[in-house]
Amino acid sequence: MVLFKRKPVQFLQPPYAEDDQEIWHIPQTGEVFVTYEDYLNRLDFYKQKRFICQITGHSGLNFFEALESELAGAQEVEQAFPEPLKGPILRRVQFQTISRIDNLVDRLYEEFKSDFYPGEHVTVSVLTGERLTGVVRDKARFGSKCLADGTMSTPFSRYFVSLDDRDDEEAVVDDHNIWRDRKIFTKSVLRSFIKKTVTREAWTGAPWVVKEEIAVQFKIDTRVPHHLRWEYKLNERKLAQSQKRLSNQISGNGPDGTGLANGFQGPVRLPELKPASRPPKAPKAHGQNGDAGHGGKGNRTLFAKPEAGQFMHLPMPGNPFQFPLSFRNSQLPNMPPAASQPEPPPPPPPPKYPIEDLNLDPGNIVRPPIKFLCQDPPVEVEKKSTIGADILMKSVGYFLETWDTLNVYCEIFQLDSFTFDDFVEAMRVASADTRVQLFDEIHCAVLKVLVHSEADGGKVQFRLPEIEQEEDSDEEEEDGDDAEDGDEEQDPTPQPTARATRSSMAKMEAERLKAEAEAAEREEKELENAPKHRAEELLANYDWLDHLRKRHFRDGGWETIVVGLMHQLSKDERRKAVCEELLVELVPREIEPSLDSIRQQYASLNVNHRIQALQILCLLTAETKAVRRYMEDCSEQMTAFRKDKIDWQRQRKQALEELKALNEERKIQLPENLPPSPPRDPIQDANGDSKTDEVIEMTPTEEEIADTEDDAPRNVRRGLRGGNDRAAERQRQKEKEEERKKELEAAKAAPKQTKQFLKLLKEIQKKEDLIKKCEEEIGVIDNDLREADCARTRVLGKDRFWNRYYWFERNGMPYGGLPDSSTADAGYANGCIWVQGPDDLEREGYIDLPEDLQNNYKAQFNMTVPERKAKEEGHTSVYNARQWGYIDEPADVKKLIEWLDPRGFNELKLRKELVNYSGKILRHMENRQQYLGVPEEEKKPKEAEETNGVHIKTSNLSKRMNTRTRKSPVPEQPEYKCLQWSNTTAVDELGHLHSEPPAPAPPKAKRGGSRKKIVIEEVVEEPPAPMKTRSRKKA
Repeated sequence: MVLFKRKPVQFLQPPYAEDDQEIWHIPQTGEVFVTYEDYLNRLDFYKQKRFICQITGHSGLNFFEALESELAGAQEVEQAFPEPLKGPILRRVQFQTISRIDNLVDRLYEEFKSDFYPGEHVTVSVLTGERLTGVVRDKARFGSKCLADGTMSTPFSRYFVSLDDRDDEEAVVDDHNIWRDRKIFTKSVLRSFIKKTVTREAWTGAPWVVKEEIAVQFKIDTRVPHHLRWEYKLNERKLAQSQKRLSNQISGNGPDGTGLANGFQGPVRLPELKPASRPPKAPKAHGQNGDAGHGGKGNRTLFAKPEAGQFMHLPMPGNPFQFPLSFRNSQLPNMPPAASQPEPPPPPPPPKYPIEDLNLDPGNIVRPPIKFLCQDPPVEVEKKSTIGADILMKSVGYFLETWDTLNVYCEIFQLDSFTFDDFVEAMRVASADTRVQLFDEIHCAVLKVLVHSEADGGKVQFRLPEIEQEEDSDEEEEDGDDAEDGDEEQDPTPQPTARATRSSMAKMEAERLKAEAEAAEREEKELENAPKHRAEELLANYDWLDHLRKRHFRDGGWETIVVGLMHQLSKDERRKAVCEELLVELVPREIEPSLDSIRQQYASLNVNHRIQALQILCLLTAETKAVRRYMEDCSEQMTAFRKDKIDWQRQRKQALEELKALNEERKIQLPENLPPSPPRDPIQDANGDSKTDEVIEMTPTEEEIADTEDDAPRNVRRGLRGGNDRAAERQRQKEKEEERKKELEAAKAAPKQTKQFLKLLKEIQKKEDLIKKCEEEIGVIDNDLREADCARTRVLGKDRFWNRYYWFERNGMPYGGLPDSSTADAGYANGCIWVQGPDDLEREGYIDLPEDLQNNYKAQFNMTVPERKAKEEGHTSVYNARQWGYIDEPADVKKLIEWLDPRGFNELKLRKELVNYSGKILRHMENRQQYLGVPEEEKKPKEAEETNGVHIKTSNLSKRMNTRTRKSPVPEQPEYKCLQWSNTTAVDELGHLHSEPPAPAPPKAKRGGSRKKIVIEEVVEEPPAPMKTRSRKKA
């Protein structure tokens, strides 16, 4: 049965429908719907990736995938599980109350792994030691018996096994000489069988019940005992709560907190001065319990309960057995009215996090401001970006998309990786005066991927719209004109001149005006349909595909090829408007088209048009076989990496288990290998002076030294008076020798234990080194998987307002670009976190809500969703998916992490990703700031050194020359960072840049020169080998 949120999916009951009414049907579930809207809603529910296959436990499936998985798993379980075991196991599982299926499986496995039933295929060991296979024919169970010493023997079984290939022989074996095949009865198979055949309701203590159809097959009773039913458990729980409440009231620990049964323990809460509540059937308010007293009706006033507002008699602290008068001679059913008052409803349970982000209470923390790389930000900002002074917001997405594509697939394009700042700068500053190699190489490399070279067949690698042939239509028009001329020639009969009247003249005037209007309208249409550019005129004598196959890129070659490509793409209705706009800029009507004019027009083209054209070219590369093959190779590599990772994880797990056992052994041996404590003096121990012992034991060497140097001659002069001192000295020396002997014996015995302990420590160190190595390898493989994941750009996550956050180094490329790139010393690739606004569906569904939903939200949080967005995002926001902002300050990244609330679904995932990558993000941001800022600070001393060098040289050439003129600043071109980039990859692999022709072949040799030249030319024009990922490259 398919599960949704760990509960079985409940199918809808069929609605009422007429016989001739149109219905919609879901065949997998048998559900019927009378409206198409209900049918679509149910299908959307079934297509969610939130269902679980009950048998295999696989999650993240839609309903139909989970149902298919269950059917396949049920068939496998049916075939794999032994038939004779099904009945006994199901009878044992029936009405079990073990809630966790893991514990139930463990218990059943331990119980049945040594128990066999008739009909099972088993392996037995006979007396000769031979192992034979057979089928259990019968089984005899012998219970335990009481032995002579009072203990109970272990119960056992005897099995009669019919042996295979021996029809007339049987083996009688006990529990220790019979086995099953290991693959037949395992915990995984047993778990799958239980999931397939048994169900359980979703409440605590619910029993496992065999499914109805299976219980009928095996004749198992499905009537749930009374004590295991939900109603019984509910009544039992209610009874326990009422008894607890009643005991609290009797003991004085009820809600009023009087505490009468425990004596006077503190200040007493005074009763409320309210009229006494009267039961509905009692005619009088007083004397209800008078009949229960000892005095009968005559003592009614004496033993009646106190009136409202009257103080109750309290016991003295010394006598705990005294009770108030209101409790004396009364019965439990007639409690005071205060006890029967309804309790206040319990507070609502706290929400279970995470929840929807916008359902959380608004906070006071404001998101750190974001910056904009454009001149038209969506909000007013204090300081606009100088880098994006001429960039429009609509072009920012093109910049990011193009830069990411070129860097992820840079091995296909044979390009060095480059930073995003260099890319933006190159697209802005490239001109006729400033030739930027990065700008030229990008375009030429992309064009090479789109069309193969002439040596490789010159095949176009993408779908190119066909140009309509207009010659046929022109010929048809000429034929039509000839036919009209022929008709006029065939009718030479002159028409008689009609008589001019007022009506005829008015009619002729009307026809003349109509003809003039039609002519004017025709001219307007011709002007509208007339091309606004001169691309067709340029391409009439220029075959751009042929020049692209021959790689004619120099002197305006690649710019003209782009014009030809745009002209042919304009025949596609989807790209017509964009391509026509670009062609108007590149081939205007007022300029004579030529290679030089197009090169000049491209050099002066606006940066927004440049990135738009490059984005179209990069989109076309996604259709090429080279990119698709690269993605397939990366996918295969990722599969291999995952297998390697699993192997290393298995080794680490095994090493951790072994290390745990070794540490336990080390703890056991550690006390024996600790340094021994100082020996104690037995004589002084007898005297019991422990403090003196410590002093004496701490100074034996000093006394020994003093005795050997000074006391020996002094004792010789003493004579007989020193006899006792000498005896004590001899005793002390004897004791020291005995202690030394003991220490030597201990030292002889110690090396065996020490060697064993040292060996154990070495084993622990080896295991720790192995675990460290496994973790390092797993980290390397994780990085390889990240770099090989090039199919799509991974988003870090979304915030509460559905803004998307991107860190483009997250996947598909090394963190700092290729390590052998010409600008690898920059230490970063993009260096920013980019924020994209929500798409239209998310904006309409979560932010710009209808008025009624906005009012409901405002009633709950005192503000609408747009007001909350303005408050919590500050003065910088993005409102749709075509708007981008970025964060480039390390401090702002930390503030962003603090701003995110992990109690929400979206921000929990986003915060986790930011925390995981925060170290690398901050480091690359710092590298970016250093790369962009430090060279400007070093510019002045560098210029000073160059000026001083010029002064020295000029003074050496001529002493009479005035060197002051050399110190005056010379106007120079501004130095751009992007000019430092060079395409070393193309030079290494091709021998030349993409924008330059191949290097000339070496001169001919005397013999075989022509053949060698041909071979060299073929090598130069040979296409690159299949691309490899950068997974194993290290910085």
